[in-house]
Amino acid sequence: MRGLSGRGRAVLFLLLAAACLLPWVGPAAALAGGILFSLVLGNPGPGRTALWSKALLQASVVGLGFGLGLETVLRVGARSAVYTVVGIAFTLAAGALLGRLAGTSGPLSTLISFGTAICGGSAIAAMAPVVKAKSDEIAVSLATVFTLNATALLLFPAVGHLVGLDQARFGLWAALAIHDTSSVVGAASAFGPQALALATTVKLTRALWIMPCVLGAALLSRSDQKAKFPLFVLGFVAAAGVRTLLPSLLPLWDALYAVARQSLVLTLFLIGTGLTRDVLRRVGVRPFAQGAALWLLVSAATLAAIVSGLIPAL
Repeated sequence: MRGLSGRGRAVLFLLLAAACLLPWVGPAAALAGGILFSLVLGNPGPGRTALWSKALLQASVVGLGFGLGLETVLRVGARSAVYTVVGIAFTLAAGALLGRLAGTSGPLSTLISFGTAICGGSAIAAMAPVVKAKSDEIAVSLATVFTLNATALLLFPAVGHLVGLDQARFGLWAALAIHDTSSVVGAASAFGPQALALATTVKLTRALWIMPCVLGAALLSRSDQKAKFPLFVLGFVAAAGVRTLLPSLLPLWDALYAVARQSLVLTLFLIGTGLTRDVLRRVGVRPFAQGAALWLLVSAATLAAIVSGLIPAL
């Protein structure tokens, strides 16, 4: 298979990408297919797929807003704010401790902890200049979080069904315990529409904390780095507002929501092709041990709190 020509790989890549737009192809299958394609045949254009996946993810998240009323978005976002703040603080503190135990360097440990606490790659990219991280530290932290993201998307729905979570509780768990927005919406989409709606809203509320956290770190380190506001979050809220203000066009909004859900499947295929052999080689034992231990700790603690009722369903 490795002997397939570059043109042949490109054609197969496009065929698989097109297949992801079919309604019976799910998020987990798309991600697994992307990873398998990349590891077996090699990504024919890793730079391009990275750009496409980022743009398509943001557009898809905005499209998901057409499936929710503005009142629901504001209510869920407000009620999840406390859990978000507590969860971020707990994750950052636990990450710092695990980083010391694993012997991970300062900036690298911070990036892994911050990526786990808020929003995966987006959070890492925002924090990296503030902590003066080197390019290899950024690459390793991204590779660590990416690998765990892929694992979470495939594992979380199975665990959710195993412990008997309903859609509301699963959506909350996914949003609080999975690193990146893409894997959150992918796992929640596989679990059900109610889980997807709640998980997306809670996760985007969490993403808003990138700005204050980066600004706080910049003040402590006396850095002049400026935080970038995630504009696609505003797009999500605006889409929900349009649905609320123009209820006569509900069939159109529902259609856009359906398109956004399926485009997420294509997004996950593109993200999966980013897990190359080079990425796996960059993941060192100590950083991965820190990232995996932190992720398992946060996932287990959050799940226990939700199942016990300490964190009630929204």
